[in-house]
Amino acid sequence: MTLVILAAGLGSRFGGLKQVEGVGPNNEFIIDYSIYDAIQSGFTKVVMIIKEENFEIFKDTIGSRWEDKIRIEYAFQSNKGIEHLIPKDRVKPLGTLHALVCAKDYIDEDFAILNADDFYGRDAFMKASEFLKSSSPYCASLPYILKNTLSLNGGVNRGICVKNEEGYLTHIDEELKIQTDGEKIFNENREFTGEEIASMNFFCIKKDLISFFEEEFKTFLETKDLSKDECYVPVALSNAVEKGKTKIKVVEVNSKWHGITNREDLSEIKDALKKYVEEGIYPNSLI
Repeated sequence: MTLVILAAGLGSRFGGLKQVEGVGPNNEFIIDYSIYDAIQSGFTKVVMIIKEENFEIFKDTIGSRWEDKIRIEYAFQSNKGIEHLIPKDRVKPLGTLHALVCAKDYIDEDFAILNADDFYGRDAFMKASEFLKSSSPYCASLPYILKNTLSLNGGVNRGICVKNEEGYLTHIDEELKIQTDGEKIFNENREFTGEEIASMNFFCIKKDLISFFEEEFKTFLETKDLSKDECYVPVALSNAVEKGKTKIKVVEVNSKWHGITNREDLSEIKDALKKYVEEGIYPNSLI
């Protein structure tokens, strides 16, 4: 089974390459925990999508730690072949859909995909593994209970998932600047129960959708402002559902999500990982 990790982001708000920021007791990265959980859940291959100039960093750290335990391949998100379309002053990558299209030659089967700088927890990987092994003809979204995705350092934007009676995703409501005061969860529009389910960009995807994604990316290049716009995997998946290409099964995750958006988030995730080690969920040293 293949796990695709989106790791080509610039970390603009964080102020650095947060994919290789030490957060574990022995300076492990979030990616290390994702790969550890993937191995524990039966995954056999990891495709890391990175910027080519960061290859040596990833190879010398993550690669050296894991390549004798699981097959690791590197795909580069680049503008090769479309350079003439991109404004010369654009530095930011074109988005996660572009990243996935760049990795198409490394994907030989149905796969799971997630963000490099998000900590998802073992439950998510186990459920993704179970779904992929089920040979479902459809895709899956692995959303989290909203109260398990909040930050102590300010408001967060979340896509609130709505599903039908059969458990398939019907739509996602984008809610901005959701925050908590320790008791209530709210934004300027509404108050939340905390039991809503929020997409955290962890999906199981059918390999045969990649050709559809290529067409979606081509449309993006032809219709969007390439000086600033980005194209995203969740939007392409939503378009695939609308066009009858697939359905998306909602597989809820019980783990607590942790992420790094700002520098202030570092202490929170370090404390959480220390606690998980103390509870025996993870070994003190992953390697």
